[in-house]
Amino acid sequence: MKRTILTLLFALATLGIASAQKYCVIDSEKVFKSLDEYNNAMTKLDELGKAYQAEVDNKYKSIESLYNSYMQQKEALSASTRASIEQQILQKEEAAQKYQQDMFGDNGELMKKRIELIKPIQTKVFGAIEKYAKDNGYDLVLDKASNASILYLNNAIDHTTQVIEYLKR
Repeated sequence: MKRTILTLLFALATLGIASAQKYCVIDSEKVFKSLDEYNNAMTKLDELGKAYQAEVDNKYKSIESLYNSYMQQKEALSASTRASIEQQILQKEEAAQKYQQDMFGDNGELMKKRIELIKPIQTKVFGAIEKYAKDNGYDLVLDKASNASILYLNNAIDHTTQVIEYLKR
């Protein structure tokens, strides 16, 4: 009996504390996409990625062409010439893989360019969200764009539009 009463009191106290907090929900993806500078940066990154991918594809096409040519002539070549061409093919493959990693890897050129273009926009958006929250007395801001576990959201607590307007001031 005592345990039940204590549990009930604890639940009521927790509910009282939780209801005293003021929170809102935003969709950061929608906020970012509302900014022309973000959309322009993403377009530049897409174009850069396509250009890098075309270069990688060309390198692999060159290797494939060399390999196909080698396979057609393989029987007529001496052992030392075959070994030399095989080594050349392997070196070109390694160079192409290294180039691909240098362009698309975690520390690659595309990631560096992404950080260069997107980081200032992120700083601006997150700063605006923080300022909006402080100016309006919110203790907690949840992002529904990155939270796949939100099952229901009352539109009354979704402040995405207000944050976009606040950001454009």
